[in-house]
Amino acid sequence: MSVIISPSLLSANFLNLERDIETINKSKADWFHLDIMDGIFVPNISFGFPIIKSIKKIAKKPLDVHLMITNPDRYISEFKNSGADILTVHAETCNHLHRTIQNIKAHGMKAGVSINPHTPVNIVENILNDIDLILIMSVNPGFGGQKFIENTYNKIKKLKSINTNNNLIIEIDGGVDDTNAKKLIDSGANALVAGSYIFKSNDIAKTIDNLKNI
Repeated sequence: MSVIISPSLLSANFLNLERDIETINKSKADWFHLDIMDGIFVPNISFGFPIIKSIKKIAKKPLDVHLMITNPDRYISEFKNSGADILTVHAETCNHLHRTIQNIKAHGMKAGVSINPHTPVNIVENILNDIDLILIMSVNPGFGGQKFIENTYNKIKKLKSINTNNNLIIEIDGGVDDTNAKKLIDSGANALVAGSYIFKSNDIAKTIDNLKNI
């Protein structure tokens, strides 16, 4: 199976968002990645429910929604109602992570857990069989276009060594491009988020195609 490609709309042209979404619809990308930021957990603010609902109306691929927010539990129903198909929360923000995962699944969404670059992978060891996806941040979250953190490869390998969930999707987000995609896949990743690399390219569809077949 080829790697899952999830273009990050944070890097799209918001003056021509519908155009960029239609381009992704026609491409070989698998998901739309939506970064939701609250200015508290990360030093940036992105977009909220009205934008997600608008994206959902024209998106022909699942919405891969990544919550970089404090207290995500209070908004799970709203993200479901806005169109999220996959909802990923940060381990660092959830005091009762298993309960949060159960709540996401009870709302009919796939459940993901993300960890920051400084967070060891063993923090999620006890919930790997309860989730559909783990998202390893390969930059410090908050802004697009950052430099890839090389220790990510070691974290993927460590995760692979403790994982017992054969269906787990291992997604990497931050600084992903054609210089590191193959090594990420070889290390054990099977889903890649790419923003600047895709949307700042001269040919979005071709860039996605290259990542799919790298």
